[in-house]
Amino acid sequence: MTDHQAHRTLVAREVHEGWTLSIAGGSAPQGAGVTAPSAAALVGVPATVPGSVHTDLLAAGLIPDPYLDDNEALLGWVGRSDWEYRTTLTWTVEEAAAHERHDLVFDGLDTVAEVRLNGRVLGSTVNMHRTYRFDVSSALQVGGNDLVVRFASPVRYADSQSLALGYRPQVNKHPFNAIRKMACSFGWDWGLDTTTSGIWRPVRLESWTAARLSSVRVEASVADGAVDGAPGRVRIQVEIERTSAESAAVHVAVNVAGVERVVEVVSGASSALVDVVVPSVDLWWPRGYGDQPLHDVDVVLSRGLDLLGSASRRVGFRTVRLEMEPDEHGTSFRFVVNDQPVFVRGANWIPDDAFPHRVTRERYAARIAQAEQANINLLRVWGGGIYEADDFYDLCDERGILTWQDFLFACAAYAEEEPLRSEVEAEVRDNVVRLSHHASLVLWNGSNENIWGYQDWNWERRLDGRTWGLGYYTELLPRIVAELDPTRDYTPSSPWSGTLDVYPNDPAHGSMHSWELWNREDYPHYRDVVPRFLAEFGWQGPPTWSTLTRSISDDPLTPESPGMLVHQKAAQGNDKLIDGLVAHLPLPDDMDDWHWAMSLNQATAVRVAVEHLRSWSPVCMGSVVWQLNDCWPVTSWAAVDGDGHAKPLLYALKHAYADRLVTIQPRAGEPGAPLVVAVVNDSSEAWSGDLVIRRLRFDGVELQGVKVPVGLGARSTTTVPVPTDVAVPTRSGAEVLVATLGAERATWFFAEPRDSALEAPTLAVEPILTRTGARVRVTTDVLVQDLALLVDKVHPDAVVDDMLVTLLPGESVTFEVTCPEVLDPAAFADPRVLRHTNQLVTEVAR
Repeated sequence: MTDHQAHRTLVAREVHEGWTLSIAGGSAPQGAGVTAPSAAALVGVPATVPGSVHTDLLAAGLIPDPYLDDNEALLGWVGRSDWEYRTTLTWTVEEAAAHERHDLVFDGLDTVAEVRLNGRVLGSTVNMHRTYRFDVSSALQVGGNDLVVRFASPVRYADSQSLALGYRPQVNKHPFNAIRKMACSFGWDWGLDTTTSGIWRPVRLESWTAARLSSVRVEASVADGAVDGAPGRVRIQVEIERTSAESAAVHVAVNVAGVERVVEVVSGASSALVDVVVPSVDLWWPRGYGDQPLHDVDVVLSRGLDLLGSASRRVGFRTVRLEMEPDEHGTSFRFVVNDQPVFVRGANWIPDDAFPHRVTRERYAARIAQAEQANINLLRVWGGGIYEADDFYDLCDERGILTWQDFLFACAAYAEEEPLRSEVEAEVRDNVVRLSHHASLVLWNGSNENIWGYQDWNWERRLDGRTWGLGYYTELLPRIVAELDPTRDYTPSSPWSGTLDVYPNDPAHGSMHSWELWNREDYPHYRDVVPRFLAEFGWQGPPTWSTLTRSISDDPLTPESPGMLVHQKAAQGNDKLIDGLVAHLPLPDDMDDWHWAMSLNQATAVRVAVEHLRSWSPVCMGSVVWQLNDCWPVTSWAAVDGDGHAKPLLYALKHAYADRLVTIQPRAGEPGAPLVVAVVNDSSEAWSGDLVIRRLRFDGVELQGVKVPVGLGARSTTTVPVPTDVAVPTRSGAEVLVATLGAERATWFFAEPRDSALEAPTLAVEPILTRTGARVRVTTDVLVQDLALLVDKVHPDAVVDDMLVTLLPGESVTFEVTCPEVLDPAAFADPRVLRHTNQLVTEVAR
């Protein structure tokens, strides 16, 4: 590139340095009482951009960590106060002369902000979920420039807007539905109330000449029925902003996989459509179905020899559709990728931090790796959070994790009038264009539970004729998706039955959410219903022990101690934990035993649900557990806690979501067979062999058995009735049914653990330290149920490869433990570390 070309290239300069934070106007913190620093201490605090008020105050030592103990209650004044970010932007004569236009660009402002440069108001913002661009060409001055972003209290703004827009029902103590801000920042039944403000995504100064790429929308496709080696097509829609309508013609060049096309954009025109056909492409597949080849799409805007701007995207070539079709069972809900139906083994995703600017690419990668460990193939980005950063979707593209993206409406009614409507449209356009090129993205969904909520949560009466969001879900959002991302399917809400004429949470039609089990019934009742697709369900459990004891300093620590109750946000959460436990296990009084019992029960409940759902494929074609991750240390439905540690639930999902699954299920009405063995083959290879079904005494003696040859193709399920003489126990509390096919094994206990004859085992523990941690072999003398190593008790950074393994007498299992530090081998034999169900029966019962 020549110097002349380099001079004309768009220059983007980060504006991340030198920021300070002050309480706005030097006023006292709003409603702080005696818990806040003085107003004087809150002036000129060093600030980090991207960042937030809370994290800046925390870094300066001015507030305690909101994640610890009951500090949340001490910090409510932060969200009720106004704040001001300020920096000095230096500007030279040379910079001013180098380009015709200079824009200040904010990728994210949270939320109610006024931006001033040298005292001039550039604009005001009221939406966390969109970008903002301000022309500052005439406002910049040579030397220092005073840049100020003043944030109004999001709590007080939401309250005032709830009056201006009119009351709309919602599920929180704050009217989060009156402001376009991350809903869960106002608190949730797993989240703390932060209601922070800040410049939460990057800010930069862009300088350019003649024209710039204002929007680049990329759509990759292959023909239906395409195979590897078929042609691929990339359509690039480019929008151009010019410094003058009379600017000279410019050219848009696109390169995909070595194929280049150049089109001219004549003077005065502001858009271009470029089609590129790649003669031969390999298909992109979800994980477990094939590879994930990705191709760079490079877009260059030029005028003569001058390079004016460029953009890059990565695409994968595949077809995807959501099939909702009537059949003998109701209405299907299944994803089909490259003409291959995909059973969704999914989890819901929430923001990974209550302050989402802290989530780095490395943290996304760690969480997605844990999803892979659990054999998850889809993450649903829930509508009460955010549109995640590009890194999240990039990593899902690379790893073959399908993404389902909610638009940001959750558990509330929303006004459809101005000014909210325009903000909704702007944010949706921003994010559909930003995300639509991702191969992993398979569905846009209009809202979380809002159509269901309108019908079931008494909204209609409370609304008294006011709008509540239906026009967004059935008109505005699908119209924008059809315009900007026409190859993808859209659903108005989750759950969704396919039409407003059918009850939205009907298990026979479309997607379903199941919360009656956790809230009112017991988890075996998951087996009472066969949904077509279960998009939300789950069970609570505490965070891992190391996370719990790091974040709560109660002495003594009990299930009802003050910090524990602060870190339990669900209504009657502890009561529901107990109600869901005592039918299966005795309630421990010891805190360590209570923690293990509740962790185990969470894992068991979800595993029961998932195995049931998979046993009914292809009638049921998806399981999306609530939830993969947490945003802070809390008792919740997550499989990974707020410190990023895997709970036992993650390992339960690993087993229940395995490519090949053998599971024993009750089947009401099965003639002569109260139980069946469901064999689920979600691999790409056929599976055959002898299915061996044995009824054993707990001491390992076989009482009855049968061998059944089975063979099933790839992506298929079969069920084998268990003969009555094998299925019916002589002594239910002391016998177990074991079904084995090849390396896969299932067990069925005829009685709940609390009613069984499980014994206290003598476990031989043989740890060997390795270069990366330890290898721990455990051998049992009696049947031991759900053996687990809670290695975070040995070291908070230790990770084990497996958990919840049931062993017959004389059997062994080897656990691989990784840790960045040297471990104490003796610690693995500690009964608080080496856990199993037997302990909760034999020790708690004493």
